Amino acid sequence: MKIKLPDNAKTILDTIHEAGFEAYVVGGCVRDAVLGRVPGDWDITTNALPQDIKKLFRRTIDTGIEHGTVTVMMGKEGYEVTTYRIDGKYEDNRHPSEVTFTKNLTEDMKRRDFTINAMAYNEEEGLIDRFGGLEDIEKGLIRCVGDPYERFSEDALRIMRAIRFSAQLGYTIEDKTCEAIKELAGTLEKISAERIQVELVKLLLSDHPDKIRQAYELGITRVILPEFDACMETEQNNIHHAYSVGEHIIQTLLNIRADRVLRLTMLMHDMAKPVTMTVDEEGVSHFKGHDIKGVEMARNIFRRLKFDRDTMDKACNLIRYHDYRFPATARNVRRAMNKVGADAFPLFLEVRYSDTMAQSEYKREEKLRQIEETRLLYEEIKAKNECVTLGSLAVNGRDLISLGVAPGKKIGEVLEKMLMDVIDDPEHNTREYLLEPERLSIFLKDQ
Repeated sequence: MKIKLPDNAKTILDTIHEAGFEAYVVGGCVRDAVLGRVPGDWDITTNALPQDIKKLFRRTIDTGIEHGTVTVMMGKEGYEVTTYRIDGKYEDNRHPSEVTFTKNLTEDMKRRDFTINAMAYNEEEGLIDRFGGLEDIEKGLIRCVGDPYERFSEDALRIMRAIRFSAQLGYTIEDKTCEAIKELAGTLEKISAERIQVELVKLLLSDHPDKIRQAYELGITRVILPEFDACMETEQNNIHHAYSVGEHIIQTLLNIRADRVLRLTMLMHDMAKPVTMTVDEEGVSHFKGHDIKGVEMARNIFRRLKFDRDTMDKACNLIRYHDYRFPATARNVRRAMNKVGADAFPLFLEVRYSDTMAQSEYKREEKLRQIEETRLLYEEIKAKNECVTLGSLAVNGRDLISLGVAPGKKIGEVLEKMLMDVIDDPEHNTREYLLEPERLSIFLKDQ
C-alpha cells in the first residue's frame, strides 16, 4: 500500500533516515490515509532521541519533550516528532507517571489505544501493521491494542474516544472492548470536563450522532450526562409522540444538520421532560414548562462541561423557544423573529422541523406545512427588509431626547412600543409616522 506523503512530512522522514535513524508517520494520519481521507495532522515517530531531532532541524519547539515530543517547524507548519517510548504506570487514569524511551517500534505501538490508530508508514518499508489495524478497518471494527482493560485503565479518555471513533467512522465496537468500557466507564469521572466536552461534540457532529444510544447502554452517559439517562428511561404516553424522551432526542439529532449549536440544542431540548412530567387521569403524559426548566438544566450542563458562553447562549435561546408555535401569518412571524432573534430565526425553523420529524405521525403533515409556510413568510419579510428589531427602527433614542424626552428607562419603553406598532404594520416604520406629535404623546403615555 502506498500513501502519498506531504512534502514537509517526507522531508522530515528523509532527514531523520539520512542521519541513520528510523522514522515513520504514525497513528491517525495513517488511518485516515488508508480510508482515503485527508489527514489533519501528520505525526511522526522515531527511535531518535529528542536531542537528536533538535540537532537535525533548524527550528524546533519543545512541546512535550518530557514525553519525547519535539515539534519540527517547516515554514509555518508544525510536525510533532516523538521518540519511541514505553509508558510507565498510569496513576490518574490519564497520564503516565513516567516514560521510558525505547528503540523498538513494536513496543511503542503496544501503548496506543486502538488497532486502527496503531499503524505506521514510510516509503521504504510501506505500511507497518502489527496489531491488525488494516483488517479491523476492513471489518469496520473499533478494537483496543492488546488488553482493553489495560488500555482503558491507563487512560479513561480512551472510553470516550472509542464511542467517538465508532460514530465518526460508522464502526462497531468489538465485544471485549465493549465489556471493558462497561466495567470501567466510572473512571471517566477522573477526566477533565474540557476533554469530555471535546469528545462529546465530535460524537454529536459525526454522521452517526445516534451512537449516543450506545454511550447510554455502555454506562458512559451515566457519568458524563446523567440527565440523558433519565430521558432514555422516560416514556411519552402522548398522541404526539412515538418514542421515549431519549429516543426522541436521538431521532432529532438524526434530523438536523451537523452544526455545533443545532446538535447541542437537540441533545438538550427535552432534558427537562423527566422532571416536569405529569400524568392525567387518562394516563396521558404532559410536560408543561419543560422549555423553561430545560434552559436552566442546559445552562448547568454547559457550565459543568466548560462550554464557551456564546455556544451556551445560542443553544439555550433555541431550547427556550423550541416548542414555540403560532399560526403562519406575516404579523406572527415578525413577532416571532423579534422574540427568538432575527439571526436565530432560521435555526429555530430547523429545530422545529427536526423536532416534528422525531414525533409521531399524528398531524405531522399539518405541522410540517405550518413550518414551511412560516419559512416562506420569513424569507419574504427578509427580502422586504421589514423592521423586527430596534436596530432597524426608523427612530432612535437620540431622536426622542431631541424632542424633550428625558434620558433613561423611559426611552427604552417608548422605543419598544414603537417597535411593536411597526411589527404589526411595517409601513409605520417612518420618522414622520413615529414622531408625529399626537402619536408620540400616545407612545409616551404609561400603559
